[in-house]
Amino acid sequence: MKLLAFDTSTELCSAALYLDGAWSVCEAMAGNRHSELLLPMIGALLSEAGLGLADLDGLAYGKGPGSFTGLRIGCGVAQGLALGVDIPVAGVATLEAMAYATGADRIIACIDARMHEIYAAAYRRQGEVMVEAMAPAVLKPAELTLPDAGDWLGCGTGFAAYPDLLAGQLAKVQANLYPHARAIAQLALPVFASGQGAAADTAEPFYVRDKVAFKTCER
Repeated sequence: MKLLAFDTSTELCSAALYLDGAWSVCEAMAGNRHSELLLPMIGALLSEAGLGLADLDGLAYGKGPGSFTGLRIGCGVAQGLALGVDIPVAGVATLEAMAYATGADRIIACIDARMHEIYAAAYRRQGEVMVEAMAPAVLKPAELTLPDAGDWLGCGTGFAAYPDLLAGQLAKVQANLYPHARAIAQLALPVFASGQGAAADTAEPFYVRDKVAFKTCER
């Protein structure tokens, strides 16, 4: 299996190439420079492996939630690259990728959504499968609650932006964790292995929130 994955949903821009069990990864704190960095990252990974896009079995991307601009860039690149060589795509939820990367069994994944809000979801691990305990949603920090009284790990920039989030209720917090292309690829591997990759033109962002800025009267 040859799989390319990338994520542009947050400040971290990452790309990963899975080649028959071996991994190559590029990443950088991009700020708002994802459009400048992503294609050179992809080009470097493919060149180092001696591959072209047409050699890939699939392309996976972080579909969101996350930065509106970042998600549009990621989906646009996924569509453009995959359409050009007729390979399938798979969108992976960014919060699920974060939860998977922790290795924990119960995870609250949380990204700072700006505008005094967070993107959050909860997952339970069953083997290599992440099962939703709370679907991705946009919330005020005070609205976030645990699905049950078990030992939950919190991860993501939401916990850095709001240090008191679920204070005293979590077993551990990894506030510096971002969605990453390698976890996205790992979650997408069984999708492509089972022939469930989608047509390139179906790639679209998973926004959760449809409002990107305050009106003047709301500030």
